[in-house]
Amino acid sequence: MTLTELWSTMGYFAKGIVFTLLIMSIFVLTIAVRKLIDMGRSRSSTVKFSPLFSKALADEDFSAAEMLVEKNQKSHLAGAFRRVFPAIKFHSMDYALSAAEIASVQRLIELNTIEQLARFRRGLGVMATVGATAPFVGLLGTTMGVVKTFQSMGTSGGLGAGGLGGVTAGIAEALITTAFGLSVAIPAVWLYNYFINRIDYVSMEITYASKEFIDFLLRYEAKLKAGEGGNVLEFERQNSLK
Repeated sequence: MTLTELWSTMGYFAKGIVFTLLIMSIFVLTIAVRKLIDMGRSRSSTVKFSPLFSKALADEDFSAAEMLVEKNQKSHLAGAFRRVFPAIKFHSMDYALSAAEIASVQRLIELNTIEQLARFRRGLGVMATVGATAPFVGLLGTTMGVVKTFQSMGTSGGLGAGGLGGVTAGIAEALITTAFGLSVAIPAVWLYNYFINRIDYVSMEITYASKEFIDFLLRYEAKLKAGEGGNVLEFERQNSLK
């Protein structure tokens, strides 16, 4: 029997199972396409953002770094540094950037990181649920199809008028729902694992960049303290000359 013939002989329950699996597959496909577009844009924006951001930090140009963060909103790396630079500029103006303030900046980066990872994980729960439950949805259709076939055999007495062909057709109709369930679940699991690996890489990238940024702030703090000390010594020297 062809798939068209199987569909025409399916009962309403089996057709309902197939429609359910079709809807589940549409959900998975929609989420996958959106994730691919979102991650692709984020990646391309990060590639443009990273070298310019590194240069701005090397020049200690916090205004340029802040502008880059605001300009590259789609970059996950830029998103990790939102609202960070106004506080740094404010405290560096009076040669004061304490360890507590650096720790506050670090906590802000961590909160931004959680927000970025949550953005990428949105919808993956649906994908995981489809991957885990689609085979059982198909198995439910198979179970009910087999029950229907054996009921038909009991009613007609043995193999019935259709003979062995009628029984095998009923079994095939039942098993096709399991095949549909597996065809939905397998791509869903593959896509889920793929996106989880991509998100882990994004998390590692942000963590590495944030630690490098904190190291930069510690060096900048030491430089500010050295500059402040130099200003105090110059002030004392001028007073001694007077």
